[in-house]
Amino acid sequence: SAFHGCSSLTSIEIPNSVTSIGYEAFRGCSSLTSIEIPSSVKKIEISAFHGCSSLTSIEIPNSVKSIGWHAFSGCPIEDATIPTWTLSYISNSEIKTIIITDGESIGCYAFHGCSSLTSIEIPSSVKKIGDSAFRGCSSLTSITIPNSVKSIGDEAFSGCSSLTSITIPNSVKSIGDEAFSGCSSLTSIEIPDGVTSIGVYAFNDCSGLTSITIGSNVTSIGVYAFNDCSGLTSIEFRGTIAEWNAIVKDEDWDKDAGNYTVTCTDGVLSKSEA
Repeated sequence: SAFHGCSSLTSIEIPNSVTSIGYEAFRGCSSLTSIEIPSSVKKIEISAFHGCSSLTSIEIPNSVKSIGWHAFSGCPIEDATIPTWTLSYISNSEIKTIIITDGESIGCYAFHGCSSLTSIEIPSSVKKIGDSAFRGCSSLTSITIPNSVKSIGDEAFSGCSSLTSITIPNSVKSIGDEAFSGCSSLTSIEIPDGVTSIGVYAFNDCSGLTSITIGSNVTSIGVYAFNDCSGLTSIEFRGTIAEWNAIVKDEDWDKDAGNYTVTCTDGVLSKSEA
């Protein structure tokens, strides 16, 4: 608790010789606005930054392997550069921008309800985006998913109503149920050739969606997958009419969708034919 209660402390440089930030070391340093933790640090102990009520920016290096309870409790962090496993130790309520530096998955509910989040960078180490990971991130406008990601979980981006663009890489094999439900600002989406299944309600109520490109390896489209996509006018399918007809499409997969056409490599189908 070396600096415990130093309410006038605005900044500090932690030397590279430090390997651990101790118990309540900076607790109550209410004027501290940002801190950069050197790569020599392996452990952040209990309540190390508890109550640093002005701390809005934090960088946690990949060298850190242990974080104690309440280490960042009461810190209104807006900008963070951190590995994925540390997410549960950071209060997400104020987060605006985040750079993820390491980790294999973005866990379930990782950023659920982070309505101020506008920007996120996901590293190529990430293989999975969990259920509801970004659900309700209503200020998020765009996201690039790296080519390492294999699955997008149920409701992963549900309710991201400001999301205007998203890049889904060819590495993705499945798009979960309600994955993009309520993404009303999306105008187009490209589902790459790697995807084999599109989940139930996957793009439900994407009312701004006008065009979709679907890869030729899709074998199933879930019930209500494109329900209420009222602006949909064009589906481009990267396969033949026969391959399109062979896709297992659950009942009402396109309920209340717009008057679209499906363009295949060997012809065009009307909505009634699709």
